[in-house]
Amino acid sequence: MTILLIAGLWLDGSAWDEVGSHLRALGHQAVPVWLPGQGAPASEATLDDQLAAVLAAVDAAAGSVVIVGHSAACTLAWMAADSRPGKVARVAMIGGFPSRDGDTYADFFESVDGLMPFPGWGPFDGPDSADLDEQQRASIAAAAIAVPEAVAKGLVHLSDQRRFEIPVTLICPEFSPAQAREWIDGGEVPELSRARHVDYVDIASGHWPMFSQPATLADLLAEVASA
Repeated sequence: MTILLIAGLWLDGSAWDEVGSHLRALGHQAVPVWLPGQGAPASEATLDDQLAAVLAAVDAAAGSVVIVGHSAACTLAWMAADSRPGKVARVAMIGGFPSRDGDTYADFFESVDGLMPFPGWGPFDGPDSADLDEQQRASIAAAAIAVPEAVAKGLVHLSDQRRFEIPVTLICPEFSPAQAREWIDGGEVPELSRARHVDYVDIASGHWPMFSQPATLADLLAEVASA
């Protein structure tokens, strides 16, 4: 099974290096997706450009794919599933939820000169980052890539109702499966409230398990791909 891996804000495809190695050792084809805006000239990339890159990876895969989205990229994974419902076997979402049609993608922090830089660890103090040591925090911050404003403020477009038939696995790091189920059943995540099949999987980690628990995360994704 081809597993496409999309990292969240400020991360590029290298965030999946350890997870990808573990998945390949388990017999899966792991493909980190590198997105426009993660190199120069970064400020010119748009959300549509990033979606096009994911769709190109979907189309290049032989057979069906599992799309993995982390954090804000859960929405990008869901947009790709909406665009290719016949090609996507399952969507796995790590530490995030998909936005609705018409929402902005990830306008969470102030932009400077057309880019939304990593804001430092202050906003993520607590369960999000508690399992990262100082060396990991420093490494992640040093490698962080500012997000193009046209990506962060891009509008989410969803149109194919068949997306709700695609199975979803929600991997819950800094929140529990019980919390996620409560939010979804309560209508706080409308896209997943309408999904026909949602599985909830716990992982005892913070928001970035690809750095703190890559082997455990890879094992979970391998199970997802085999489901």
